[in-house]
Amino acid sequence: MRIDADFVAKKLGKNIGNIIIAQRDDEGNIYCENLIGAVVIPLGIAGPLRINGDHINGDYYVPLATTEGALVASVNRGCKVISLSGGVNVSLNRIGTTRGPVFYVNSLKEADKFETWLQTNEKKIAKVIEQTSSHLKFIKLETKNVGNYIYVRLYFNTDQAMGMNMATIATQKFADYVALETKTKCLTIAGNYDIDKKPSWLNFISGRGFQGWGEIIIKEKIINEILKTTSRKIFDVWLAKCMIGSAMSGSMGFNAHFANIIAAFYVATGQDLAHVVEGSMGITSTKVLGNNDLYFSVYLPALMLGMVGGGTKLRTQTEAREIIGVNKIEQLVEVLVGAILAGELSLLASLAEGSLAKVHEKLGR
Repeated sequence: MRIDADFVAKKLGKNIGNIIIAQRDDEGNIYCENLIGAVVIPLGIAGPLRINGDHINGDYYVPLATTEGALVASVNRGCKVISLSGGVNVSLNRIGTTRGPVFYVNSLKEADKFETWLQTNEKKIAKVIEQTSSHLKFIKLETKNVGNYIYVRLYFNTDQAMGMNMATIATQKFADYVALETKTKCLTIAGNYDIDKKPSWLNFISGRGFQGWGEIIIKEKIINEILKTTSRKIFDVWLAKCMIGSAMSGSMGFNAHFANIIAAFYVATGQDLAHVVEGSMGITSTKVLGNNDLYFSVYLPALMLGMVGGGTKLRTQTEAREIIGVNKIEQLVEVLVGAILAGELSLLASLAEGSLAKVHEKLGR
């Protein structure tokens, strides 16, 4: 819903002319209240990036929207190393989109009874939930109780969508059905056992959305010539930074900068930006092999993104996905995992070489 932006500008006494005209031709695809316009974030492209995945095999270009100088150049360098090394091997596991309602009971005995009812009636629950959308499939439910509170974690396959809207509507239907059948009160359909848009060990361990793995072996010669460093130096920086440094700071991100690539990719392709939080969690690992080649891998436990719905409908984001050239969500996720590995490799190499500050001085201002 657009409001009178000229009135807003006059009332605030501010010049917002660029905001007003940006994306004025795309209002039908915009989901934003009190709309006055849009902000523009520069879009760069990295690649080609060679992916050897479960769902795609080939060379892909990666659109990245960012205001951070040197980021696209860094990912681009990583893509070059990956392609020269035969490509990044990528694997996925679809965990599903989750919603976490919380129910209130009067005693532990009632809690046990309620949890048993949920487990016994899981097939009926699935049938009720799946009535809400032809694109949604119920996967499973898990429960935990604390005193009088029963936390339920529902898992859904939401097809090509990231699916939080679908999951929310389905969870309301679930809560209504439970109340009708058991008289148990649902306090809220989102009780943080999902857990959505917050760092969480539950999502780290159990996963959410997609789990993604990427790995590659890089020849010592390529590391020397392209990355201007050595396998041993990269390993030493990785150990100090991603492992010990992350542990010392209590971080859930045992990586160099997953969030940088995820945020830039999410903006470019129309994803919900708050899910960068889950995406930032994960582990980069590396090992120097006997011949001084470098094994390098990334693990991302909670990637939430979609091919349809929400911001994916915007024309500029649609064009950015067309640059990639994929049409299934699994394919899009595999490209993201490969791009993240490219970014991790390049940054750790830059730190090992001692060139990070120099590069940002040149490109980041």
